[in-house]
Amino acid sequence: MPPLKYEQIAESLRRRIADGEFGPGDLLPSSRDLCEQWGVSRATAVKAMDILRADGLVVPHQGRGFSVVQTPLARPAGGRRAGTSRASGGRQFRRLGVPEMLIPPSHVADALGLAAGVTALHRARLVLADDNTPMTYLAAWFPPDIAEKCPRLAQSGLIAEGTTHYVRRETGGRGPVLGVDETTVRLATSIEAGHLEVRRPTAVAVDLHVAYDQDGSPLVCEEGVTPSHLWRRSDKYPMGPGV
Repeated sequence: MPPLKYEQIAESLRRRIADGEFGPGDLLPSSRDLCEQWGVSRATAVKAMDILRADGLVVPHQGRGFSVVQTPLARPAGGRRAGTSRASGGRQFRRLGVPEMLIPPSHVADALGLAAGVTALHRARLVLADDNTPMTYLAAWFPPDIAEKCPRLAQSGLIAEGTTHYVRRETGGRGPVLGVDETTVRLATSIEAGHLEVRRPTAVAVDLHVAYDQDGSPLVCEEGVTPSHLWRRSDKYPMGPGV
């Protein structure tokens, strides 16, 4: 099924932002301009902008339209249920180091289905609390087949449209259809404690998230490490009779 018109508009704007045509703080084309360019109704143009807003890629300005965000958002690992947006639970972050091919820990290699000694692309960032202090140390591991087809993952620059959209485009449509989350508790390593600015021994919650495509192949494994005093998870869901 081909993408709907508002999805095509949103994807076109993602590409233009990713290619640098619109930088942080730049205004995007107005709804009127989009209507004329694409031959659509204003409602369709607004719906396209709503997608980008939900992705945390743009912000609205009264009477001026939408601009590209000045500071991108990152989500802690896990909680990527269908219907949630990139901005849901999103926080400011700092990148750590440069992406590089490394041998992942054994539990990450197992999650990605990699044999011992096979490297994966490692990207790390520090998700920040409201007061800009460290909240979560997050390491993302991409299997070599994804890294090979998506060269921008190995660059330090911002992937404005988000890695999910970028990977889907570069791999011919491989997107996440299943997410598996696992939460465990342990003590922080010396490296983690250093990034999180906590003293050892400190208990941390570890959220391991693996996203799989439509063929059941892993796309990424993310491991988020959060000090116990900062970790919190709540859920709200319906309950029926007899439960």
